[in-house]
Amino acid sequence: MKITEHIKKSNGKTLFSFEIIPPKKGNNIQELYDNIDPLMEFKPPFIDVTTSREEYIYIDKDNGLLDRKTTRTRPGSLGICAAIKHKYDVDTVPHVLCGGFTKEETEYLLVDCHYLGIENAMALRGDAMAHQKYFEPSKGGHQYAKELVSQIKDLNSGRYLHNIIEADYKSDFCIGVAGYPEKHLESPSLQTDLQHLKEKVDAGADYVVTQMFFDNQKYFDFVEAAKNAGIHVPIIPGIKPIAVKRHLQLLPQVFNIDLPESLIAAVQTCKTNKDIRQVGVEWAIQQSKELLAAGVPVLHYYSMGKSDNIEKIASAIF
Repeated sequence: MKITEHIKKSNGKTLFSFEIIPPKKGNNIQELYDNIDPLMEFKPPFIDVTTSREEYIYIDKDNGLLDRKTTRTRPGSLGICAAIKHKYDVDTVPHVLCGGFTKEETEYLLVDCHYLGIENAMALRGDAMAHQKYFEPSKGGHQYAKELVSQIKDLNSGRYLHNIIEADYKSDFCIGVAGYPEKHLESPSLQTDLQHLKEKVDAGADYVVTQMFFDNQKYFDFVEAAKNAGIHVPIIPGIKPIAVKRHLQLLPQVFNIDLPESLIAAVQTCKTNKDIRQVGVEWAIQQSKELLAAGVPVLHYYSMGKSDNIEKIASAIF
């Protein structure tokens, strides 16, 4: 079922969903299942599965030179989505990236998703590679997420990259895109960023999931500004509980977000990461309660591979 259909079917009741990261190569998928199992109690209608682009490793050739190789440390989202869908009978949302993929590779992925009965896709530009200052598309790939949205929309209409196929069984993907309540780190202003979001929606995006935020007013202001900009698709808030002290520096640096002073003060008084994790849970519970009262369509949690804190939050909300 499409995400938008799940939202419509809920009749105004806020849904629970979460995002997982595939295990690294060499790990057992059971570790992933062990983190998903406790969260199924809260009946998520869908689970997002992230993907990661390629990265470079350098191998010593014993002659003073290094040989650069391309690798991926985690499997793609397709196999994980299929495994989760089969095991839990839940809809899955693979993340589809511009970075690291050609348009042809993207088309193959989407066709496979269609054959597997996966009806949703999250279209994202992705990050720059570690050695790049700014994002650079792969040769033959997309520069912007709006272009990726257009490709998925074309596929839904039977328009493939190199031909048009009159098919009785076309794909009909529900397309999600990212929104940034505090603007994308590369955007010169929030208004410019909203224009970019509007372009993605105009290209065919059906819903938006926001980047994490820790001040709900930022989300409420963003939703209002989006409406004023002519964006009228569901905007799902994304929530991540703080878990370690390093997050005070890491999250603002990586995601261009502000942390409330009261949250910073609470974390700084903690003596252990266990205490910080509890502060993160309590803050996310308060965030969730306020968002729930506001009638958001879904509360979407970034689990980052660990589910114990998300389980505590969900237990207090759902």
